[in-house]
Amino acid sequence: MTSFESLGLCPPLLKALAGEGYTAPTPIQAQAIPFVLAGRDVQGIAQTGTGKTAAFALPILQRLADNKRQPARGGCRVLVLSPTRELASQIAESFKTYGKHMGTRVTVMFGGVPKGRQARAMANGVDVLVATPGRLIDHMQDRTVRLDGVEVFVLDEADHMLDLGFVIPIRRIASQIPAQRQTLFFSATMPTEIGNLAKGMLNDPAHVAVAPVATTVERVDQAVIFVDTARKRHVLFDLLTDHTTGRTLVFTRTKHGADRVVKHLEESGMPAAAIHGNKSQGQRERALADFRSGAVRVLIATDIAARGIDVDGVTHVINYDLPNVPESYVHRIGRTARAGADGQAISLCAPDERAFLKSIEKLTRNRVPVMNQPISGQRPQRAAA
Repeated sequence: MTSFESLGLCPPLLKALAGEGYTAPTPIQAQAIPFVLAGRDVQGIAQTGTGKTAAFALPILQRLADNKRQPARGGCRVLVLSPTRELASQIAESFKTYGKHMGTRVTVMFGGVPKGRQARAMANGVDVLVATPGRLIDHMQDRTVRLDGVEVFVLDEADHMLDLGFVIPIRRIASQIPAQRQTLFFSATMPTEIGNLAKGMLNDPAHVAVAPVATTVERVDQAVIFVDTARKRHVLFDLLTDHTTGRTLVFTRTKHGADRVVKHLEESGMPAAAIHGNKSQGQRERALADFRSGAVRVLIATDIAARGIDVDGVTHVINYDLPNVPESYVHRIGRTARAGADGQAISLCAPDERAFLKSIEKLTRNRVPVMNQPISGQRPQRAAA
């Protein structure tokens, strides 16, 4: 079996990995790390939960350590672009964790928090900057960030960047980075526009790909319940009160839908929290912390907010609304059945969502088994005040 030692990683990185309990690289890490260490551009296709962040963070940290250099004031040596606040925070934490024995300076910038603190963090320069495109462009316009010293440029979850309309901002950011650089480009899928974006940014890239959609889906026990929209909330409550249901992620298509589900559950006596774009950064962080600690067993999320949620022990994913983008289904259900654990994904499909289900089954090449409604027939009672 390939080991982190055999990949040529240095002792400080190996020490950090051992401290985190990581013993062997995942397939994407085993494939990508040697190319990144060799200085090659990389185009990677990998689903969520495959260990993608370490696949680029570990060799980047080693390259920084092998060639120590003081970044310019307001500058960075490595720029990582991420589509969401949660994922940006997670990536930055990974760099800090793996680089803790190397003195690596890492900072993160995203919207929803004051720009001044971020500008001060960048004042003397940093080794690694992880940013969302919108907030990075704000700082570029304020002249509190300079990108002329970037040596490594990472674009993570490029397909989700496309979903969020970030392609033009990405091109604008890339135009400010030196042409002589190493570029690492990761995406779960490769639609035409993303493929064109990659071609324009990569120079003779090495291609790595792991965990095709069907493989990711096969790890999860799936089911669909056909139910009228008006009855969804009652079916959800019955599913959540089943004794086999543990820590559960519930997905809705809209932010308002997420809030409505939380309100319904709390009125029925079940604590729940929501995470979506209308929540402040503090609210999102508290909701995630409560979900991780078990203070709340149920977290309601939209697709955009859910990118970057990496919580162990999620036993169930419930699609309260089916996504209208079939790839989102794969990302959603990939939040359970991690690290060899069992997991179940249950989708509530209203009559007007049948076309979404058909698209999902076409993408995954799997027919989702039908489950009977686990309905008590009783409307959940409002909890006593």
